[in-house]
Order: sequence, then structure tokens, then C-alpha cells
Amino acid sequence: MDPADSESAYELFSRGSRMLAQHHPGAAAVLLERCLLLEPGKASILEALGRAYFDLGDHSRAAGCFQAIVDANPLAHYAHFGLGLSRRRLGDTDAGRRHLRMAVFLKPENADYERALRRAEVA
Repeated sequence: MDPADSESAYELFSRGSRMLAQHHPGAAAVLLERCLLLEPGKASILEALGRAYFDLGDHSRAAGCFQAIVDANPLAHYAHFGLGLSRRRLGDTDAGRRHLRMAVFLKPENADYERALRRAEVA
């Protein structure tokens, strides 16, 4: 890999992450999509891109990003959390609950995961 490509991916990821933190998911998605072209399949990029898509309301694309992470690493608790939330928004409540349960199982001390699961269980 050319070091210039690696630096470009790093810069794109950094800028995309900043845009996401500043609540600009559209700008973040554009930068992170470019980053993913340079580093295909990289979990950190997929996670940030999934968050951007989720914040944009594109739950199908968000689910695709989180699913790719889960497929590569079934113990990725945040990916299960994001996938669970995305699947619920898409109307697949069973899959949503299953992934939220897995997130809680993998990281039981995370209050956000527990709250999301409780909401999913009563819905």
C-alpha cells in the first residue's frame, strides 16, 4: 500500500469523524465513503459510516455497515447495538431484539445497550 493512500484514509477518517461529532452526518458520510474505498472492510470506518447513515435516517445502509462488522467479528458489541437499532427502525423487531440482546450480553455494563434492549422488549 502506498503511504500516501494510508495518510489520505487517515485524514478522511479524521475529518469524517469530526463531522459526525459536530452533527453533520451527510458531510461525514461523504468523507467516510471515500475513506472506505481506500480501506475496504475496515471496521472503524464501517462503524463511523454506519453511525452517519443511521443519523441520516438511512437505516438500510446503516444496517449493511454494522452487519459487515458483525460478519467479520461476531463479538463486536457496538456493531450488534447499531445493527439492532437499525433492524428495529426497518421494522424487523425480532432481529433488532436479537442483536440488542447480543450487545448487552457482550457488554453488560453499558447502560445505553440495556436501555435500548428494555425499549425493544416492551415494543
